[in-house]
Amino acid sequence: MNVGGIDRILRIAAGLVLIVLALSGQIGAWGFIGILPLATGLFRFCPAYKLIGFNSCPLRKSGE
Repeated sequence: MNVGGIDRILRIAAGLVLIVLALSGQIGAWGFIGILPLATGLFRFCPAYKLIGFNSCPLRKSGE
């Protein structure tokens, strides 16, 4: 896991908004790119973060 907290919520919200706008015809098919932030928010893992060594998820205490 490298996506946490507010980052996760924003990714899920942005992904859902883009997908809904694409389905309603308000924006073009490019709106389905919202699947990417939605998936990274739901799975709490971002491959791009892994590549650059970034982690927005707080450290877990041992034993949790």
